[in-house]
Amino acid sequence: MLHENIKAVRKSKGLSQQELAVKLNVVRQTISKWEQGLSVPDSDMLISISEALDTPVSTLLGETVAETEADSLKAISEKLEVINLQLARRKTMGRKIFHWLLISLCAVTAIIYAALAAINSPYLGWDYSDPETAVLGTALHSFEWLFVRAAPVILIGAVIGIFLTRKKD
Repeated sequence: MLHENIKAVRKSKGLSQQELAVKLNVVRQTISKWEQGLSVPDSDMLISISEALDTPVSTLLGETVAETEADSLKAISEKLEVINLQLARRKTMGRKIFHWLLISLCAVTAIIYAALAAINSPYLGWDYSDPETAVLGTALHSFEWLFVRAAPVILIGAVIGIFLTRKKD
């Protein structure tokens, strides 16, 4: 893939990300994002990268076939479009997973609230003089104390997150 090829060629030429960034007049973080596959360079920048690395664009794109200049630009644009679509799908999938994790967090919070209400706070009447049950009573008391204080914040944050990660038409 493009990001792996840029990294491999850069390393084979003995260049650091910073050195390549200076040659291309971009920041080092841009090179890092390209090499991690988080973004892709546009076709003009891809040509600049190939010139800076003294490597054909087709090699960066994973091809070894020589093409004419016009066909080469068209092929580069098509490859970049495919890569951008893959990045968009990955981002959408991550958003969907995060959305459903937040929904699950809301459901788990509601279930724990219901369970705590059903058992009616037994730690208040717990016999702390018995060492074996005192530890369990203290643990339950600590959990319930923390949960009752943290759950509303978690629930509100999860609901806001669900709203922000919903599918936008």
